[in-house]
Amino acid sequence: MAIQVYFIGAGPGDPELLTIKAKNIIERADVIIYADSLINPEVCSCARERAEVYRSASLDLQEITGIIVSSVKQGKVVARLQSGDPGIYGAIQEQMTALDEQGIDYEIIPGVSSLFAAAAALKTELTIPELSQTVIITRMEGRTPVPDLESMKGLAAHQSSMVIFLSVSLIQEVVVELLAGGYLPDTPAAIVYRASWEDEIVVRTTLNDLVEQVRTS
Repeated sequence: MAIQVYFIGAGPGDPELLTIKAKNIIERADVIIYADSLINPEVCSCARERAEVYRSASLDLQEITGIIVSSVKQGKVVARLQSGDPGIYGAIQEQMTALDEQGIDYEIIPGVSSLFAAAAALKTELTIPELSQTVIITRMEGRTPVPDLESMKGLAAHQSSMVIFLSVSLIQEVVVELLAGGYLPDTPAAIVYRASWEDEIVVRTTLNDLVEQVRTS
């Protein structure tokens, strides 16, 4: 049976960073559901004129899966757009579980993660010989718990490159944990806001000055 549901990595924001495969599916999809709070609406500009387009920021899991299941039963192709790459903080596991329970097959189309768009904006390589050959992708614990073995302080002990998502509102706590884990105050640090968007902001500083830079930027 042909695949009818696609979880698509819509990239970090710039519509030109869509993969060719993602664009092809969006062009032929009957139904498009996209996270309008995170995804540039221009990503949907190649959609068919008659495509049903749903903004998901105001929808809960049950409503989203309801649209998908109903559309599949009508023989429609559904494109579920997720920001960046679905494999990193993509929040697709619950949706996939719901489709598995319904016996609905799906395909995941990888996308360009904001971490790579951020590295490009910084014109930097995250893995430098004799400096760091490891990249840790994590987030600060907030309303969403983090396993004890993955505390920010514990991860900082590795002294590798770190990419920290979803944590700017907790930036003071982040800095405290990183310093406690062994990073020096003069360690280079950066914040990239809306990587690859037209209003992208890049802040370069040190760990010691990061909190102040975030407050004044």
